[in-house]
Amino acid sequence: MQGQREDGREERKKLVARAGIVGAGTLVSRVLGLAREMACAALFRVEMMDAFFVAFTIPNALRQLLGEGAITSAVVPVLSGKLATEDAREKNARAFFANVRGVSLIALLVTTVLGIVFARPLTELFAGGYRTRPVEFERTVQFTRVVFPYIFFMGTAALGMAALNAKRRFAVAAFAPGLLNVAFLLAVFLLPGPFERAGIDPGHAMVAGALLGGALQVLAQWPALRAIGYASWPRFDFSDPGVREVFRRMVPMTFGIGVYYIDLVLSRRFLSELGPGAQSYFSWAMRLCEFPQGIFVLALSTAALPSLSAFAARGDMQELGKTYAHGMRLSLFVAIPASCALAFLAEPIVATLLQRGEFNAFAARETSRALIWQGGAIWTVAAVRQLVPVFFALGNTRTPVIVSALDLVAFIALAVGLRGSMGHAGISAAVAGSSAVQMVLLFAALRWRLPDLHLREIGRSAVRTLAASLVAAAAGALAARGTAMLGPAGGTFEHAAPGVAAMVVFVGAFLVWAHLFGSPELAPLVSGLRRRLARGKAAR
Repeated sequence: MQGQREDGREERKKLVARAGIVGAGTLVSRVLGLAREMACAALFRVEMMDAFFVAFTIPNALRQLLGEGAITSAVVPVLSGKLATEDAREKNARAFFANVRGVSLIALLVTTVLGIVFARPLTELFAGGYRTRPVEFERTVQFTRVVFPYIFFMGTAALGMAALNAKRRFAVAAFAPGLLNVAFLLAVFLLPGPFERAGIDPGHAMVAGALLGGALQVLAQWPALRAIGYASWPRFDFSDPGVREVFRRMVPMTFGIGVYYIDLVLSRRFLSELGPGAQSYFSWAMRLCEFPQGIFVLALSTAALPSLSAFAARGDMQELGKTYAHGMRLSLFVAIPASCALAFLAEPIVATLLQRGEFNAFAARETSRALIWQGGAIWTVAAVRQLVPVFFALGNTRTPVIVSALDLVAFIALAVGLRGSMGHAGISAAVAGSSAVQMVLLFAALRWRLPDLHLREIGRSAVRTLAASLVAAAAGALAARGTAMLGPAGGTFEHAAPGVAAMVVFVGAFLVWAHLFGSPELAPLVSGLRRRLARGKAAR
């Protein structure tokens, strides 16, 4: 028992370091992704962006089923369990992974072919409102057909990521997604002109960037997979008990992803009926929210799943509960200030990052309306991200599915009720409201499965973080207003300076007040940063 407690403490110490690796890779990817969105917003008209956002959403959503969602969430616990408990563990784990890869490749190939063939009905499903705008509808069909092979590349890369994460090799899997954005940037700057001269819609430059980026991610993982012995040829032994266990876990997950897919279809469908720009304003806000979510929130969830799965495989519920609570407190320490920053400082942030070229002041205001709601919900999304892996680690995939179904009902009710008065911002508000419902239900369901949810310590931590965040948001808002009043009107300064001032002041004020309020979550984050800087100096 003493040894298990030591293992638990050691895993929690490593959690921040592992999340730091994933977060660093995600930071690089998100910075490049932000540069991608800034370039696309400035270079392409909003009607072209509307078409691309829908087309890219379709295979990207299927990735949740065939890649980073059901398959990965089912594979990591099974693979981690094999590595933690079985004799001849490495040999058996490699054989299991080769069989899973074979099944995955078949599913990805079939899905890719079907997506290309049925691009038109898929566009009807996601964006039926475009029928009133025939040019936009046909452009979306074309983009969807050409971009669909992206799912094959991303599904393959996601499975490789599962193996690397299960082996605690987080670096390559974390940094590889940045290649997608590098490919995007190269494509959108280099290809529109040649495409237009060749009679090809210049928007296909974004499609080409997506396909190239997907292929580069697969190639980037291969040396790391070969180094750990997981780059062997796929096998097709469906009788493998591990493969059957993956399927057993996947069946309820598939229904859950199906619920997510319906949610996505409906949101895109609602937006397609709200006029030009609605898709883009919603999507740009979503991209800005993905920045803080991915850098640390998703990184913590990714880093925690193998540890949670190992504790569950050993039946150590006490250490599993402590590790989940530790991850939850760290996640909320990042997510709550991110929510406050994006909700209270939405307009100066959007203007700073996106307002140039084709992206005008009207687009900035409309994107800010969506960002207030989506950004304000980052903390509930973060909580959900930390709760769901606990159920997956315990082998309970039914509960998240049931909760997802109830979340969908909440989304539909809110979207139908709000879109008339709020337009596209009503869809963002519906997303935020349904995420809160999902969080509450998951907490309630987990009470029956863990001896202690550590809600008191999580609650105290969240209150301290919220207090520091609100003070920082007020300071940031004053900084933005003061900079706008003192600076010259017009030009880059008017658009960019208030947002820069707001965020610099917000971050500084939050760190100061978090320290004054005695937030214990600040220490591991600061010490992890110091260790990383010290290693960097030593390396030089």
